[in-house]
Amino acid sequence: MSTITRAHLAETIYAQVGLSRNESASLLETVLGRMSAALEAGESVKISGFGTFSVRQKGRRIGRNPKTGVEVPILPRRVLVFRPSQVLKAHVNHVIPPVGVGEDE
Repeated sequence: MSTITRAHLAETIYAQVGLSRNESASLLETVLGRMSAALEAGESVKISGFGTFSVRQKGRRIGRNPKTGVEVPILPRRVLVFRPSQVLKAHVNHVIPPVGVGEDE
C-alpha cells in the first residue's frame, strides 16, 4: 500500500498532459490552492465522478478524558467532510453501477 503524494500527482500530469514538470507542479498547486480557498470560505468542492468536500460546523459539547474519566468541554469547530460519489464507491467495491447512477456527482 502506498500514499499518493503531490509529487506523484504532478508527475502523472506531466506524463499524461504533456506540460513541463514545472508547469505540471504549478497546475497542481493552483488546483489544490483553489480547493483549499473554497473550503476555507465555507463553500463545497464537488469533483464529478469522485465526490464532494464540504465544511461542517460542530457545536460545543462535553467530552470525557478516557484515562481519567474527567469531563472536559470540546469547543465548537469546523470539520472537513468528504462524501464519495456513487461512481467512486462502485470503483472501490469493484461494482459496475447501473447506467445513469452517479453521473451528476
